[in-house]
Amino acid sequence: GEAYLQQGNFAAAAREFKKAEAKNPDDYLLQYDLGLVYFRLGKFDEAIAYYNKALELNPSYGPAINGLGNAHAGKEDWDQAIFYYDKVLNDVLYATPYIAYSNLGNAYYYKGDLERSEKNYKEALEVKPDFITALSGLSQTYIAMGRIPAAVLQLEKAVRMAPDSAVLHFQLGRAYQLALEFEKAYRSYQQVVRLAPDSALAEQAMKAGREVSVHIESIPNNL
Repeated sequence: GEAYLQQGNFAAAAREFKKAEAKNPDDYLLQYDLGLVYFRLGKFDEAIAYYNKALELNPSYGPAINGLGNAHAGKEDWDQAIFYYDKVLNDVLYATPYIAYSNLGNAYYYKGDLERSEKNYKEALEVKPDFITALSGLSQTYIAMGRIPAAVLQLEKAVRMAPDSAVLHFQLGRAYQLALEFEKAYRSYQQVVRLAPDSALAEQAMKAGREVSVHIESIPNNL
């Protein structure tokens, strides 16, 4: 089951974990793994049930509490998600608080509470300055706030850390475009096409590249 989970074969992982559950239902790690599999399958209610089973067996298991937050976020039940993220952050033994802070930033973003979103993303980056998920999330919060230069700064950091991420280059291109830095936006969109040439994201980048190209004189027409 663990091997299939690592491969992203979630249906096969679920089958193997269910076999293991039949033999040892009181393993909280197994119940957590089942919750994780169903979360990845987009079956959030089932994931919640298994995370709760894990917590019945080990009430202090932080990853399962964070998992409940993620499952409720998957259902767009942001208040419940925030409840569980706050709960796991109260556990001083939780090993990855930056993940919970980043998740809180995301939840508050979708609730429209941009100041709390910014605060929690910053908390995540205080703990782990190279956490790309938080850098990307903070940039989207800044865009929603109209703070475009700040968004560009966060995405430039993220791209330096993960130069092969087509998604980050696309986000940076959008931020440059909003900042009216059209040549930089064009180059970012070119990177997307180079890194993921046959993807839907590349098609979006080509379309965006054509949009910005009208603002630039004497550029090669290769997007």
